[in-house]
Amino acid sequence: MMINRILNTEGSWGALIARLTLGIVLFPHGAQKMLGLFGGYGFAATIDAFTNQMHLPWIVAFLVIMIEFFGSIFLILGFASRLWSLAITGLFIGIIFTTHLAHGFFMNWFGNQAGEGYEYALLIIGIAVTVLVNGSGKYAIDTQLVKLLNK
Repeated sequence: MMINRILNTEGSWGALIARLTLGIVLFPHGAQKMLGLFGGYGFAATIDAFTNQMHLPWIVAFLVIMIEFFGSIFLILGFASRLWSLAITGLFIGIIFTTHLAHGFFMNWFGNQAGEGYEYALLIIGIAVTVLVNGSGKYAIDTQLVKLLNK
């Protein structure tokens, strides 16, 4: 069954660490956009900024917020981690090409660039691909779902 292939995971500590790292690091970014936490603007203002300032289609703006917010939560829980990791990989490839590529590799540590480089996005992609390949790891909802599906 296809759902078993997506959810099935080995009880790997490495996959757990990658999944939690990705979820925990991404959550504040999603919470900024969705809820206005951590100095963010919240849902409506973020949609407005993405569509009017960055000229992204509204569906792309909506998906960015959904993937960062719900993807991070579901990664922390270990629910459909491979699917969320695939979405995050696609999201951050898009972010590199629409926002960071023009600013080079390095982050703007000293404020002397016009914007941020793409090194952070590459780290996110690398961790997301690790979860995509290895699954959720230990202590994941996916593990329990597979057990239920195989009964």
